[in-house]
Amino acid sequence: MTRRSKAVAPPASLRDTLLEAAAALIAKKGLQGFSLREVARRAHVSEAAPYWHFADREAILAAVAERGFGEMAGRMTAIRESIARPRDRLHALGVAYVRFALDHPSYLRVMFGSEVPDKAAHPGLAEAGARTFDLLVQTIVECQAAGDVKRGDPVELAVAAWSTVHGLAALLVDGRLADHARGAAEAERLAGRVADTLRTGLAPR
Repeated sequence: MTRRSKAVAPPASLRDTLLEAAAALIAKKGLQGFSLREVARRAHVSEAAPYWHFADREAILAAVAERGFGEMAGRMTAIRESIARPRDRLHALGVAYVRFALDHPSYLRVMFGSEVPDKAAHPGLAEAGARTFDLLVQTIVECQAAGDVKRGDPVELAVAAWSTVHGLAALLVDGRLADHARGAAEAERLAGRVADTLRTGLAPR
């Protein structure tokens, strides 16, 4: 009898290692102290190594933002697949957005910040952002079909919903609502109340 060797997970690629180091650096020091040299130091690679995958500082920030949208889209997709009623799905998406922001503030800052001024210049990022937003639009359309959301352009309604929830998420991440949400559990409850208010505002009249 031969002994079966244990499967060994392949090592992370250099690109993934650099992106993880970049996200960690942003989380700790913010974007003002961000540099490819510091990313390389944190990833324990040479200063030249980041340039094998990223042309410059903006390119790696765009890749971090793309990764953030991918994570957010994955969470949204899981919710859409696990919740049957469209109105409950929309509510859950709002809470999940805030939870994502609290879990990954560094991603949120890069995804929606000004460090990558022209998202269209980075096709992967532009596509990831559009795909994530489209999941919200699809949910609005489903709510309209079920009679849970008023008629109108679903894209405009999705923008209204996104703006409301993103505003709350940004305020929480920046510590502006510390008196109203002391900790993650209270923040999620606040997100639920805001999602309820939003759902009421979108309901047919």
